[in-house]
Amino acid sequence: MSNRLNDFGQPIGDPVPDWTGCAHPGHKAMQGVYARLVSLDPLSHAQDLFDAYRQDTTGQTWTYNYIGPFNTVSNLKIWMDKASGNDTQPYFAIVNNDTGKAQGIASFMNIRPSHGVIEIGGITLAPALQRTRVSTEAIYLMMHRAMNQLGYRRLEWKCDALNAPSRAAALRFGYSFDGVFRQAAVYKGRNRDAAWYSLLDLDWPRVKRGFTQWLAAENFDESGQQRRRLKDLITSEPDTGTV
Repeated sequence: MSNRLNDFGQPIGDPVPDWTGCAHPGHKAMQGVYARLVSLDPLSHAQDLFDAYRQDTTGQTWTYNYIGPFNTVSNLKIWMDKASGNDTQPYFAIVNNDTGKAQGIASFMNIRPSHGVIEIGGITLAPALQRTRVSTEAIYLMMHRAMNQLGYRRLEWKCDALNAPSRAAALRFGYSFDGVFRQAAVYKGRNRDAAWYSLLDLDWPRVKRGFTQWLAAENFDESGQQRRRLKDLITSEPDTGTV
């Protein structure tokens, strides 16, 4: 909390000198060791995504999602036609580098470049992508794009407050819990209380080091099992204030 006062004796926030805002993230691809993110394209990704999503025979992938489920590839493509190329919410296909197949989607949303605020959301992972290095690196690539390449001050993560896996993922990725916005939305005929999480630029160096150490090849044994948990690496690393 700032201790600064203006000429009227009123408390005011800390100065942000020479702030000029950030660039829009756009649709530029992001390349990693295990994953790459490319602008969502119905012609290139619809069939791959449909095949990947239908491996979930229960439909639970879509419970906390505004979209889906998609019972046919045509229905998925109709949604993709509307979502792809949208500057308000740039969607990306998450491609597994080992298979070359798209197995999930994610987006930048609630983009406010003048304030340096951006959200990573709209994430839908097929079963094959869940709890893998591919999906973790994909989120890291988006965080890196926003924080390192574009200079955003605040990353946001929001989900249905009842979505325990998404809430756990936010903490695992280094976000801090901000609170619950009650009755924030109505979707699929039911109420949504929204849990908000944030990651600030001052915390990013520590979080980035944790991701870098977790994604390193030596952090995984011969069977692909992690040696150290991402959450532990993020919380154990001292913050030196450098990236």
